Amino acid sequence: MLVFAIDDEKIALEGLVGAIQKAEPAAKVLGYRSAEKALSDCRQMEPDIVFADIELRDMNGMELARQMKEIKPKINIVFTTGYKEYTMKAFELHASGYVLKPVTVEKIRREMQELRHPVEEAIREQGLYVRAFGNFEVWYDGKPVKFQYNKTKELFAYLIDRNGALTPLGELEAVLWEDESPKSHVSYLKNLRVDLISVLQKLGCEDILVRSRGCMAILPEKTPCDYFEFLQKRKEGKSSALYCGEYMTQYSWADLTHGSLEML
Repeated sequence: MLVFAIDDEKIALEGLVGAIQKAEPAAKVLGYRSAEKALSDCRQMEPDIVFADIELRDMNGMELARQMKEIKPKINIVFTTGYKEYTMKAFELHASGYVLKPVTVEKIRREMQELRHPVEEAIREQGLYVRAFGNFEVWYDGKPVKFQYNKTKELFAYLIDRNGALTPLGELEAVLWEDESPKSHVSYLKNLRVDLISVLQKLGCEDILVRSRGCMAILPEKTPCDYFEFLQKRKEGKSSALYCGEYMTQYSWADLTHGSLEML
């Protein structure tokens, strides 16, 4: 689910983005202070939901909504404003919702549960789904997957980043503890591997993991992941709106792949 948040006030935008992320953790949220920039990106990405202020500096929110609906007729527009007098115009535009400021998580969640046009997320809400664009997250049946150790998630992320390549355990140690001596973490890495294998087995997804002679890998063809989907579409010569400028943002080692994506 791709969501645009638009407000030309910095603090208001930060609050709106934060509320959306808390209301729908699985959503990919992009914030804009420029309506023109949001409209331009809408042509390329076609978001599912747009939360937009009405009083914007470079374009009236109503006009922005009208143009976005021309691009994607079934887009969900939710206005976020401090003014009640625009409700009739919002109704005429067939907006999905109308949120009076101050914006809260409860208000956003309520609007997302009552969208005019349902968002098709069947693949991501059933079974395993891995999101690499934005923060790295792992979901199963629409719920976050919990690991015993935080670094198990990072181990999984690095294997995803390697895109099917068999990765030696020594390399994993060096990456996961880049500022420390890897030799002191041999037993810890073993625990992480056991944790990852155990979680995947419980989910019935152990077949995505390959282990061979001190190496590990994730099979892209068996792993539903936005990064793998993006690469496959590029390989087929198709355009994709999956990548929106961010990749595994919580991990510094992901910067190299992020740079490659930017060049693409």
